[in-house]
Amino acid sequence: MGRLAQTDGLTDIQQEILHTVRDFVDKEIIPVATELEHRDEYPTQIVEGLKELGVFGLMIPEEYGGLGESLLTYALCVEEIARGWMSVSGIINTHFIVAYMLKQHGTQEQKDHFLPKMALGDIRGAFSMSEPGLGSDVSAITTKGVRDGDEYVLTGQKMWLTNGGTSSLVAVLCRTDEGHPEGTAPHRSMTTFLIEKEPGFGEVRPGLTVPGKIEKMGYKGVDTTELILDGVRVPADRVLGGATGRGFYQMMDGVEVGRVNVAARGCGVARRAFELGVAYAQQRSTFGKPIAQHQAIQFKLAEMATKVEAAHAMMVNAARKKDSGQRNDLEAGMAKYLASEYCKEVVEDAFRIHGGYGFSKEYEIERLYREAPMLLIGEGTAEIQKMIIGRRLLEEYRIQG
Repeated sequence: MGRLAQTDGLTDIQQEILHTVRDFVDKEIIPVATELEHRDEYPTQIVEGLKELGVFGLMIPEEYGGLGESLLTYALCVEEIARGWMSVSGIINTHFIVAYMLKQHGTQEQKDHFLPKMALGDIRGAFSMSEPGLGSDVSAITTKGVRDGDEYVLTGQKMWLTNGGTSSLVAVLCRTDEGHPEGTAPHRSMTTFLIEKEPGFGEVRPGLTVPGKIEKMGYKGVDTTELILDGVRVPADRVLGGATGRGFYQMMDGVEVGRVNVAARGCGVARRAFELGVAYAQQRSTFGKPIAQHQAIQFKLAEMATKVEAAHAMMVNAARKKDSGQRNDLEAGMAKYLASEYCKEVVEDAFRIHGGYGFSKEYEIERLYREAPMLLIGEGTAEIQKMIIGRRLLEEYRIQG
């Protein structure tokens, strides 16, 4: 193991968890990832292995059967898993966000019902904000929830659900006008509903359809889907937190920790790209010596390693800030922005080091080259992160008087 992306101040338990996950990645994920990815095959065996390790319950409190670990521990584990295959970290991430939202905002009955099964991985989560026509403008959602006695009737269309097919619980953000008069700010009339469904495709519960997987250039294996709601009836006790109008804040809280996760994924993919690049540079010879001995390649490796280190440090800082109970939207935005951009650059440099072979599906770097772009848009584009960072900086450095 190289010296890059090391984290100071970890407890013995954190180090043991990381060692276990890293060992699993090296033995069970890396050897099969490219083959499964090329077949766009869901990694069932890998997921079962992660369930046995307790990864699905990593941040769920011990009282609900989880490990009760910190966001930092979780992010470092995600970094290792993404190093093996980014799609696997996506399967875990959406589940983690829903579990986090339940832990932070759910009623006691909702926690008691869902979290123990989520800790085991028997219930797996997906969350849904985006719609076909709104992109990053969450306030413009049109999916509606209308009260009908002890139930809500949900109608609309959602887009870009990771785990949309394989999940059995989806947290869905809808507009609910009940109790919110005309003219109310859009974000104050949104509600998160917890929808239980059967895993699979087609009609997965009355009125709820998962049409099928969306074909993607990368990020394969994990299912990304639409969600069509046509009069889906949800009991009122499945409103997250038990009250309407809080959905926007609940979702943003989930996305905030999700941005740390995406930063961790960027760190993991970048580190793997560096490992592949530095290894190939020592094996490939031109003009009578390994290309690693050419100054141009050494410069490239130096830049790649520096970016890996910088992104890792910012990701760790954002996770520790959240764990301390402090607001971390500034740090999470910076970490997500930097890690995803640097990931793209490090992967491209590793691709260039491989030369023509990087274009071949026989080499792992080809897969990473198609996976890295997803991180540029997942959990908010670079432009959205810059808006968040800019606004927060103006709050922090506002001129008085």
